Amino acid sequence: MNLFAKPDTKLIKGCKANDRQAQESLYKLFHAEMLRLCFRYLKSDELAQEALNAGFLKVFQHITLFDGQRGALGAWIRTIMVRCCIDLARKEAKFNDVNSQEEIADVFIAPTVLSKLYAEDLLKEIRRLPAATQLVFNLYVIDGYSHKEITEQVGISESTSRWHLSEAKKQLRAMLQSTPNSIDQPTETKKTT
Repeated sequence: MNLFAKPDTKLIKGCKANDRQAQESLYKLFHAEMLRLCFRYLKSDELAQEALNAGFLKVFQHITLFDGQRGALGAWIRTIMVRCCIDLARKEAKFNDVNSQEEIADVFIAPTVLSKLYAEDLLKEIRRLPAATQLVFNLYVIDGYSHKEITEQVGISESTSRWHLSEAKKQLRAMLQSTPNSIDQPTETKKTT
């Protein structure tokens, strides 16, 4: 889905008028993409669903503030969802302030390892990271936030943000190198009878 595509203005007007059918249509239009975003940020499916619900509630409560001249509706909704995820992740995460530059190492992950990964396997490994480390990794690596922006959003120091990024890379490298089976083959769901 293209988050920057212009949705029907009738749909937006309906949501602003609190029309339930328009709200349902908007929800269905953005549900899958926003749920994937929430899964990326939060450790459990329940937390991801909670962030999704809280995000859409905020969208519908504040839709009258949306200005199509300032940006795309999808980008506006995405920003709300990211902030809801940050709020929930902050509650779950335990940030320890790090001041030592010596503890921050640049960790290299070989491109050959990354090229063998399937997206769902990588997501599974990212979700195994500690909550604080996962949050910083997602904000920095996936969404392109700077350490300064992360400190403003999450309320931690830049050195703590850098430490969590370094720690995420180190832990992901160890996880990826220790699980060759999940790298070679896609994850399959097993049925139990």
